[in-house]
Amino acid sequence: MRNFFRKFIGNKAFYRSVLIILLPLVVQQGITSAVNLLDNLMVGSLGEEALSAVSVVNQILMVFNLTIFGGLSGVSIFGAQFAGKGDVDGMRQSFRTKLYFGVAVAVIGIALLWGFDETFIGIFLAGEADANRAALALAEGCDYLHIMLFGLFPFMLVQAYAGSMREMGKTFATMVASVIAILTNLVLNFLLIYQTRELTVLGETFTMWGAGMGVRGAAMATVIARFVEMFIVLIYAHLHQERYIFLKGAFRNGYVPMRLLRRIAITGTPLMLNEVFWSLGMTFINQCYSTRGMTALAALNITSTAWNLFCIIMFAMGNAVSIMVGQCLGQGDKRGARETDTRLIFITVVSHIVLGGLLACLAGIIPNWFAVTDEAKHLASQTLIIAGVSLPIHAFLHATYFTIRSGGKTFITFLFDSVYTWCVPAVLAFVLSRYTGASVVTMYFCIQFIDVTKLVIGLFMLRSDFWANDLTASNK
Repeated sequence: MRNFFRKFIGNKAFYRSVLIILLPLVVQQGITSAVNLLDNLMVGSLGEEALSAVSVVNQILMVFNLTIFGGLSGVSIFGAQFAGKGDVDGMRQSFRTKLYFGVAVAVIGIALLWGFDETFIGIFLAGEADANRAALALAEGCDYLHIMLFGLFPFMLVQAYAGSMREMGKTFATMVASVIAILTNLVLNFLLIYQTRELTVLGETFTMWGAGMGVRGAAMATVIARFVEMFIVLIYAHLHQERYIFLKGAFRNGYVPMRLLRRIAITGTPLMLNEVFWSLGMTFINQCYSTRGMTALAALNITSTAWNLFCIIMFAMGNAVSIMVGQCLGQGDKRGARETDTRLIFITVVSHIVLGGLLACLAGIIPNWFAVTDEAKHLASQTLIIAGVSLPIHAFLHATYFTIRSGGKTFITFLFDSVYTWCVPAVLAFVLSRYTGASVVTMYFCIQFIDVTKLVIGLFMLRSDFWANDLTASNK
């Protein structure tokens, strides 16, 4: 028992460090997921067509978001280790690299999504037998996408700034900016989605103005909120350059040493490609689900919305692993990195056994919050149970991914994540959707639990120390 506690349980200083990083991220992610839930409830009240349209567009935008995330994360591996060393020049050069990459991806993403909007959205609606419903969802989806594209640039800037701020272990300011943006989004949703209506609160009736813009209103609310977040983060960061020291002189020139760019490219390209191909793989899997019709899409949108709400600790722990383990490696403390990682993964798995059980218990209640058909509610209840039971598996895999990534083994993460996704669950989804009559629930179960094989692979990799590398030792 003493050995167990020594290996998996840290001291007070360890948990204090975890909480300093984790709590702002959990609050930020929790509010984001809660408002996303409210977004879907409000959009869902417009009908299954609107809910499906928004779900499809968000799935497409996920490819862009994760491309940004992957590219910036590749740079962040170096940024976290530079922060651990106290190398301000290295941090500044990493920040500049993020901006260059983000601008390039934003321009390409906007051009592609604007030019091929109907093609991308239509792929997900091909399984709907009712042509009128499919046409309505396509029109709603295009309207929503065109407005959302205006939010890609501020999203990129926030990710670049916030990532460099988090690498220093400072997460509070970005949390506050995110909370303000989220609340702005929520208020604007009420004002822009619905028409003017009479509301009764505590026995008092009053008129609430509304623009009645439907899904376009939801998109406008999101874009405005992203600009609000961008202005808060940028203004605060530049007013506190003594705290965010990488910003001092960051725009005096655009210099990044070619040697560092090569090393970032070698290390970061597999990570970026991983996020691109992983997101495309998940998009392909969701397209396979969509062959079962728009009702199945609506049910899985409910499940993914609830899933995100219950994964807030998992997402935050990924950042904690990246920052804390990366800083240990940057200091040359490989033993400390291994111990920190083991304890963080233990916290992650245990917490998600509890959260997964809670999600499964609420599976019969959550779908009733949405204005969808009884069939969609029934399907969502079944897939929510599956999601809850499988949650600890995916929490472990998420932490393992960030562990391998923290030491710069990005080609291994590419194999572990996106190559695996395309070779195993994507192939399984294709076969089940095209060559069997399996229901969407059966498909979802098989795809969620096929990752047990990935869990076994992850355990073997964690037992090896191959991932514990200091990437910044020779930076000049």
